[in-house]
This record gives sequence, C-alpha cells and structure tokens, in this order.
Amino acid sequence: MTHRPPVGLWRPDGPAPTSDPAAAAVVLGRLQDAVVVVEVKGEPAVAAGGLTVLGPAVADHPGGLPLLAYTGPLLPQHLGSADFLADHGLTYPYMTGAMANGIASCEIVEAVGRAGMLGSFGAAGLSVERVTQAVDRLQANLGDRPFAVNLIHSPNEPAHEMAVADLLLRKGVRRVEASAYLDLTPAIVRYRLAGLRRNPDGTVTATNRVIAKVSRSEVATRFLSPAPDRLLKELLAAGQITAEQAELSKHVPMCDDLTAEADSGGHTDNRPAITLLPTLLAVRDRLHHQYGFSRPVRVGLAGGIATPASVSAAFALGASYVVTGSINQACRESGSSAPVRAMLAQADQADVTMAPAADMFEMGVKVQVLKRGTMFAMRAQKLYDLYRAYSGWEAIPAADRVQVEKTLFRRGFDEVWADTHAFFTRRDPTQLARADTDPRHKMALAFRWYLGLSSRWANAGEADRQLDYQVWCGPAMGAFNEWAKGSPLEHPANRTVTAVALNLLYGACVHTRRVALRQQGVDLPDDWFPLRPMSESELTERLS
Repeated sequence: MTHRPPVGLWRPDGPAPTSDPAAAAVVLGRLQDAVVVVEVKGEPAVAAGGLTVLGPAVADHPGGLPLLAYTGPLLPQHLGSADFLADHGLTYPYMTGAMANGIASCEIVEAVGRAGMLGSFGAAGLSVERVTQAVDRLQANLGDRPFAVNLIHSPNEPAHEMAVADLLLRKGVRRVEASAYLDLTPAIVRYRLAGLRRNPDGTVTATNRVIAKVSRSEVATRFLSPAPDRLLKELLAAGQITAEQAELSKHVPMCDDLTAEADSGGHTDNRPAITLLPTLLAVRDRLHHQYGFSRPVRVGLAGGIATPASVSAAFALGASYVVTGSINQACRESGSSAPVRAMLAQADQADVTMAPAADMFEMGVKVQVLKRGTMFAMRAQKLYDLYRAYSGWEAIPAADRVQVEKTLFRRGFDEVWADTHAFFTRRDPTQLARADTDPRHKMALAFRWYLGLSSRWANAGEADRQLDYQVWCGPAMGAFNEWAKGSPLEHPANRTVTAVALNLLYGACVHTRRVALRQQGVDLPDDWFPLRPMSESELTERLS
C-alpha cells in the first residue's frame, strides 16, 4: 500500500493496532469510536482510542507511532440534516416512499415509524374508504410517532384527489408525500394552507407538512415557491380557504421538504441522481433567496437508493435525507405478494422497462416496471398503441380486438365495460358522462381497467395472471440484490424494512469513513470494512 507522509503521531492507551482483516473490520465497524490508521513496521494498521497529535510532534511524545489518517465517530443519526430529524421527530434521516395500491403498507409505515424513521402510506389507487381505514389504523398504532400519507396528482380524477385531501384534513394527518405532480392543484394547495399560523416573531408556520417528490426543475420551482394566485382565487371563491390563509401563504413555500426523484420504480423521468440532486439544490437556493423564506426547504434523494455506497453518495451530494422504494416492495411487510417478492429478489438492474401508466394513460405518461417474468409492459404498450391509432373500440380491426379480448381481457369488451362503468359510478361519474359522447375516452377507460387490475393481480399473487403482473420497480432492485448475495438478506423471507434500512444506514457510515481515510491518502483493503448485510439483531447490537 502506498500512502502520503505521516500527518502526526499516535500513542496507544488500549489495544494495540491491528492489521488482521477480521480484527480490523471490528475496529472499523465500531461507529461510536474514532479510528486511526498508523504505520507499524512499514505497513498500515488500525486502532481506536489513544492520543492523537497532528503535526510534527514526534519529539514531544516519545513512544508514539506515525499517524497516517484519522476519522471520527459517525453514527447513522449523524447523516443528513439534523433539522429534518428534529422537525419530524425522527432518529434517522431515512424515509420509505409511498408505493401505490397499499404496497407501501400500514405494516411498513408502522415498522419504520417504531424504528425512528418516516414511512409514507401508499394511498394512490385506493378508494377513500380504504385510505380512511389505513389512516385510522396508523393513528391508533403509532400514536405520536410521525407518518405520512401519499397524495398523488390525479389529472383525470381531480374530484378524487380533493376527496383524499379532505379526508387527510378531517383526520388531522400532518404529513403528505405529494407525488407525480405535473403542476400544483387545488387539492395540494388547500391541504398546505390549512392550519397556517403566524408566530409571535412574525414568521409563518405551516402545520400541514408537505414532502414533495419531483424530478423536474419546473415542478420543483412550483413547490419551492408560494402558492400561485390563480389557485388562491379559485379556493377563496369556493370557500375552501380563508382570506387570512391566502395572505399567510405568501410567506411559505409549498413544501417543507423536496425529494429529488431520480431513476426509480413507478412514475419516473429516469433522471440520473448525480445531476438531479445538485440541480434541485441550486433551484432551492435561488428561490429561497428570491422569496426570503424564514428557513430553507430541505432536499432529499430517491431513486437508486439501494446500497451503502448509494446512501453515502446521496449524503455526500448534500441530501438532507434518503427515500427508498423498490427495495421495500421485496420486504415481508409490503402489500405485494410472495410471488412478486420472489420475482423481485431475482431481478438484475437491466430487468426493468417503461410502460404506460394507468392513472395518466391518455396523456402518454409512463411508469417503470419489472419486465423479468411478466409481459405486462409489452401488453400495456399494445393497448396504448391501439388507443392512439383508433377513434374507439369498434374502429379497431377485428383481429386486434379478438387478441385483446382473448389474451389481455380474457372476456368480452362489453363485460369489461360493465365493470368499468360500475367502478366509475362510485369513483367519478363525470368520466362516464364524457364516455357517452367520446368513444375514444370510453375505450381508454376500458383499457385502464386492465392496467389498473394488473397491479392488483400482482399484489394478490393470482397465479394464472402472472404474465400480466404490473410490478413497479427501478434499477435499485438489481443493485440491492447484488449487494445482498451471500448474506441473510439474499432471501425474501429475511427481508424486513427495518433490517434493510439499518443495514443501509450502518453501511453508509462505514463507507463514508472509508472515503474519509482514502481522501487522506490511505486506501485500506476491502475485507477490512464490514459492508455486507447483517442480521437485524447484530445491527441493533452494533448501534446500541
């Protein structure tokens, strides 16, 4: 090993330095201790404790060893933003994101909440009744512990989006994860403005916290700015906000936290994290200066968060917190099924692709899904191509209609439409009124029947529908699987959200300290660092 000249001197007061790989891994794995790298007989060795003196101090401290590098204690709660932890009442700067249809389940939210992390319930795609049941359960089981609920942009169902926002306000839910927004809507603005108050020092506080997940600068700009006048006027006219709330809204941005969503599962623009996060940090800084808010919006990172190195890199780039998604779907507590968890545990980074989204089908929006073991992406694209090419179901060539009914629907179009009609009678009758006069819209609603049920078939583990499973998944899943090979987390049965989270946070601390030593000119062997996943009990012991 080559290294720079010594930077000082170290004198022991406990165990001697070691260069044995197993013993060195123990020393470097004790995150509570400062670690030194010293030179012993021309080779590096590591130790903890002792007296460290920087500079040319050998003459003043006889019996010491040349100091090559030093790194201080680093625990998971030291990563990210202390303000994020304090504001949300957390121990760790770690959040589990909301995967739709309850895949980000109450079980996930409760588990991470009890562990001092923030979980977001996957309310997207669920009825108001189902979301109500989940909120009631979470409030009863978590008590004062924090949690979030997803409020997703629903351009095709604005009434449903507002109904969910109304529910969250009635239930006193104080955190939402706002996702998939293309622009601000009355629902998210109403939620944000409810409960605004002026403090004795003149600053304005938002009782309802918004964690906005975005992947575009223009969308970030809207959340990092005050609520727009056009929506304030609309909400005032409807009596959904007060004049005081509209006035106070000028002093706060539309979010407390902004998650930069890089290449992820589900809704994504496939942005690279290494460019997205710095860009959104710069946008945040510019708008904070422009509006003079009392405190800056914190910026976190999602998409690709799957290994200790990626977590460490996120914080090194300036993230206040990290958000995981795809990897949680493969955990025991997820609302997905055992067959899907097994499929995810076999996925590589290249086993994902883009497919038409059910909730924004007519707009051509796509989501990232698993392609290994399922034909959903290809079949969904077939439906979208037919939608674009023809004015209605009857205009589609007979051969294509037969193929769709036989292979995808497995029933006639009229039967599918009957189910679709019943669904929108409950959910949003305005869609049916439009379908009565627009054959293409009627066709789109029927095609959305397939796209919507495909994720429910996956969650239910319906064996005869496996080729139609829609499984939201990003390349993070493949990176996690590669890292987990040969460890307890290789098998889905051993994957719990807390074991995954603690392994990532612990490993990120180890990785960060390794980088710190490397930056001082000392590059120690790989087997000196405990970066492979461990059992949750072993992790708990190390972090206690």
